[in-house]
This record gives sequence, C-alpha cells and structure tokens, in this order.
Amino acid sequence: MSKLHLLLHQCLFLLFLTDCYHVSYGDVGTAAQYSPPYLPTACYGQDISQFPANNMFASASDGIWNNGAACGRQYLVRCLSAAVRGICIDGQTIQIRIVDRTASSVSTPSSSGTTMVLSASAFAMIASSSASEINIEFQQIF
Repeated sequence: MSKLHLLLHQCLFLLFLTDCYHVSYGDVGTAAQYSPPYLPTACYGQDISQFPANNMFASASDGIWNNGAACGRQYLVRCLSAAVRGICIDGQTIQIRIVDRTASSVSTPSSSGTTMVLSASAFAMIASSSASEINIEFQQIF
C-alpha cells in the first residue's frame, strides 16, 4: 500500500471517529425575553445567588426542562433570525444558565411557547430588545 493511500485511510478513519464521538450538536428553537421580577424561580426559590453576575440567565420550556434536570445547565445561544430583518446581532454568542421553568415563571415572557426565555440582559446581547421572539441556535455546555 502506498504512503498516500495509507495517509488517506488514516484521514478517513480520523474523520469517522470525529463524527461518531461528537459530544453535542447545536439545536434550533425560539427565544423570548422577560424582565424582573425573576424571583422566586423553580430551580432555586428565593436564592438571589443563583443569578450569574453578568445577568446571563434564562428559563427553560418543557422541551428542555426535563423534570428540573435543566436547573443550572449552561448553554451557548446565538440569534439566527427573526420576523424582521436586522434584529439579530451578527457574530454574537452568549453563555446562559437555566434558573427557572418558563411554565411557572413569575414574569410574563414577550412571547409564549418559546424554547427558552432569556433575561432582558441576555436577549439584548444577541438581538434588538424591540423583538418579541427570535429564532436561536443553542448548545449545552458539558
């Protein structure tokens, strides 16, 4: 077997391994925003220390809530599109922490039925705050 042929086989094998053992693929969904009051939350009640100092947090829909297992999970989130062009802030990806369940949140989201409801601060980092709903890509951080 020639060296080129062997190298090609090794490259294909590595490509196969990378594809098979990829930890996570990004999912797509929708996001709304919500404003205070944020307490109490379904995850941590009245504990104010649950909120990251940078205010990058969100509530989870039933689709990712998983009987409370979503509490504390962190996700990378970026805006893909919205009903109106120019809403997304290009190239912006944020890291958020799940602190609540959308279905029981004390604050009303800007749009119902979304995958996540981002804090006003988190939403404003990836999209114009004038939007009520955006299409997002999100990926859990392990």
